[in-house]
Parts: sequence; C-alpha cells; structure tokens
Amino acid sequence: MLKNKKIVLGITGGIAAYKCAELVRRLKEQGCEIKVVMTESAKHFITPLTMQAVSGEIVSDSLLDPSAEAAMGHIEFAKWADLILVAPATSNIIAKMAAGIADDLLTTLLLATPAKVAIAPAMNQQMYAHPATQANLSTLAQRGVDIWGPGKGEQACGDIGAGRMLEPSELVTLCTAPAEPQLLAGKTITITAGPTREPLDPVRFISNHSSGKMGYALAQAAVELGAKVNLISGPVNIAAPRDVSVINIETAEQLLQHSLAHAVNSDAFIGCAAVADYRAANIADQKMKKQGDELTLTLVKNPDVIAAVANLDHKRPYTVGFAAETQNVASYAKGKLSNKNLDMICANDVSKSGLGFNSDHNALTLYWHDQQKELVIDTKYALALNVMKELAQRL
Repeated sequence: MLKNKKIVLGITGGIAAYKCAELVRRLKEQGCEIKVVMTESAKHFITPLTMQAVSGEIVSDSLLDPSAEAAMGHIEFAKWADLILVAPATSNIIAKMAAGIADDLLTTLLLATPAKVAIAPAMNQQMYAHPATQANLSTLAQRGVDIWGPGKGEQACGDIGAGRMLEPSELVTLCTAPAEPQLLAGKTITITAGPTREPLDPVRFISNHSSGKMGYALAQAAVELGAKVNLISGPVNIAAPRDVSVINIETAEQLLQHSLAHAVNSDAFIGCAAVADYRAANIADQKMKKQGDELTLTLVKNPDVIAAVANLDHKRPYTVGFAAETQNVASYAKGKLSNKNLDMICANDVSKSGLGFNSDHNALTLYWHDQQKELVIDTKYALALNVMKELAQRL
C-alpha cells in the first residue's frame, strides 16, 4: 500500500470507461489520492457524478473553467500528480498524445506534467493493430510513457483480439508498484520474444501461437531493474517497452544471427522466443496452387538458437531458456537445461486454460542444476520481475 500517492485518472470516450468507478474505488483502498479528469466524450459512457461519488473529489472536464483557470488549474493539476493514468486510452487520445495536441484539459495536462504518465489502451482489435496506432504507441513508449496492456479477448463489438483494457485489479497493481531497486544497473541483457515465421511461398508461412507477451514483459522488467536491454522480436502486435532496443526478425536463421551478435556483448541472454523447429527445404518463388487432395512438404531442422548461445566458447553470457510444454513439464525442462548447457530454465504448462500463449497471465517453475523455484499464477509482468530478480542474484 502506497498511502497518499497522488494519481490523476484521465478518462476518455471508450466503453471501458465503465470500469473506472471500480478502478478508483480500489486505488482509494490502497490509500491513493485520486483526481479525475474526463473528456467530453467520456461523459457519454460514465457520468461525472458517478466519478465524483467514488473519488470524493470534484471531477474536472473543462480547460476553460473560469474558476479553475483563475488559479491556472491545469498547471496545478500537472504539478500535483505523481502519476497520470489515461484509462481507457482510445486510439484518438493516443494519436493526440503522439502528435503533442493540447485541445482539452486532459491533453493539456499531459503536456504540462513532469509526472510519470501511463496509458491503458482500449479499442477495437483492428484499430489497435492499425499501423498508425502501433506507430503512435511506439512513439509514446520511446518518450517514456508506460503502456499497460491491452489485454486480449472478446470485445464489446463482438470481435475477439487485442484491445481490451486491463482489469482494474491489474491497473491497481501497476499504479501502486514502488520503484524497483536497480539490481541490474550496469548489466546488458539480450532477450528473444515472439514467434518466428518460416516461409513456404510468398504468401504462406509456418509459425505458432506465441504473442510475445512474456518476452516483452521480461524486457520491461529488466529495464525497471536498471539493465540495458536488447529485445530480438519476431512479429507481434504489441508495442515495444520503453527504453528497450528492438531488433525485428522473422525467421529462425535471422534470430540466430542477431542472437549470436548480441550475446557476446551481454551479461545474460534469455531465449523466450517460440522458435519454429523446422523450415521448408525449398521456398516456392510463386504462390503454390491447390493441386489434388494432399500436399507433401519437405522440412529441414532449424538451428537451435539457445543452445548455440549457451555453447559459445568466447564471451558466453549467463544463458536462460524457456520450456513451454503440454505434458511431462518437469522432465522435459530438466532435460533441456542439461542437454542445451543452460544455466537456468523457466518452464510452463501451456495446456492449462488461461495461461501461456496469448494470455496476460502465466505460472512458471524455475530450474537450475541444483535447485528449483515455483512462481504461482500471476500477471506476466509480475512473473517477469521475479525472474529478473532471481537472475540479478546470479550475475
């Protein structure tokens, strides 16, 4: 509990605004002081009276309020806050923030504040995936804005995909998290994340269900603990963590090339990417046409990226692997730990509903050659912090 932490909650015009009453109530339970700022469109989804009732404070909604602006109210708000959280953060407010537009009270506060700023994206999955939205999110991340979420699942419009605002309990955890001790200051960590794609022809490829969320959470956690982070990422639909150097790849061979190049300059290497085990022996120059009822493909084995790093003869980093299994999790994980010459492996059972691939939650068992540690079900970011703290003890 962080008593008296001062938070400005900026509510914008999305259906997820209805969750903000619960969010404010839970933040106040933690001892936080809350002031609410609403955009005009937000008031179509939840009323200022409701937010006033749960916050115990007058809700601000106008930049041109004479009584407030007589004392330069927007500047006072900006200076008062320890954190400004925009939730829900629609594609519109994200675009305004990226462009530096200040045409209402909330956007003006966001430009005027020295406080930490975080956003909780919430929008239709297609809007979230649009290149303009992703570019805007990347811009904000590079400026130091924390991007919390979004989650993935069924949306109000009936679509299913990434774009749901994180639940109030998850946002409370992020809002009230104290600054992490800089346990990894001066360390360089290289992390791989997401899937690889192995082309079959110009339009088809072999891949898997990895969302990249665990790897990206590890990157964010490492930065929070003071590390310099290289994130080698396959194709994903999430914004890069702030202060992280991202190297985008598609194939396992590209992943191997960049992993070896960065590993020798790293204190630790974490292989969290879901690497395709096989690739096509021959990639068709043109789109393959349907011929007959069966198609036979010849596949060849891909390089073992994590093993290649773990067996470097010169400048070998502390090497951590991941084992996503559906059965015999412990035995498979211990086998990989030994056979690949790893220092540590993080194992999870992806057959369990609601955990692992595409989920915001997970559970891990960490294995070393002489011990193991259980990490119970939690958000991927919380698990990532625990993994990084264990790693810090060994570097």
